Amino acid sequence: MIRWLTGDDPFPPVEQALIDPNGLVAAGGDLSPARLVAAYARGIFPWFNEDDPVLWWSPDPRMVLFLDEVRITRSLGKVLRNGPFRVTLDTAFRDVMLGCAEPRPDQEGTWITEEMLDAYGALAARGLAHSVEVWEGPELVGGLYGVALGRMFYGESMFSRRSNASKVALVRLAGQLARWRFELVDCQMSTDHLASLGARGIPRRDFVARVDRLVRLDPVPGPWRFDEYN
Repeated sequence: MIRWLTGDDPFPPVEQALIDPNGLVAAGGDLSPARLVAAYARGIFPWFNEDDPVLWWSPDPRMVLFLDEVRITRSLGKVLRNGPFRVTLDTAFRDVMLGCAEPRPDQEGTWITEEMLDAYGALAARGLAHSVEVWEGPELVGGLYGVALGRMFYGESMFSRRSNASKVALVRLAGQLARWRFELVDCQMSTDHLASLGARGIPRRDFVARVDRLVRLDPVPGPWRFDEYN
C-alpha cells in the first residue's frame, strides 16, 4: 500500500517506495511550492496523467548525469561550435514548458497539464525553477526546464523542434552548472536519449545522500544567465 497524502502530511521514507511500479512513494497532496520543495529535497518528484491523482516517485536506480561525464559526440560538438542555435537561460520559462507539453509520436496526451504549468511557474517566480531556451533566429526550437535547490539541479522535461536542439540545451546547461560547482543533473527516468549524453543509473540511496548534501549549499540566485565564455 502507498500512503495517501492530505494537508501537510510528510512524505514517507523513499525506502518504502514500491518495487512495481518502480519508485511509487505516495499519492495525493498538492503541487504547492512548499510541497514540491519538500519532495525534491528528499529525491521525490511528481509524475501523473491528467485524470489521475498526484503521484510521487523515487525510482531505484536513479538516472543522473554527472557533470564531469557529459558525452559530446563529434557531430554534436560541431553543432555546438558552428550550429545555427543561440542558447539562453530563464527568458521564456512558460514557452519552454509548453514546448515540452507538445504531443510526441510515441505517446498520447501529456503529463504537463495546466496544473503543472501553474505549479512550476510559481517555482520559477520564486527563483527555484529554470529554463534553457534554444533559438534559431527568432524561433524557439528546443529547450528544457527543471528545479534547482542549493547546488542540485533536477531536470524535468526537454523538447526539440530541430535536430540536436535539446542536446544542445542540456550540454550548455551542464557546462554552466559545472562552473557553478553543481555536481549532477537528476534525469529521473532512464532513456536512450539521455544515456547517449552520458547519463547513467545510480542506486537510490547514493542519489538521496548526494541530494541531502547538495541542497544545503548556497543557491545561485536567478534569473540565471550563461557566463560569456560558456
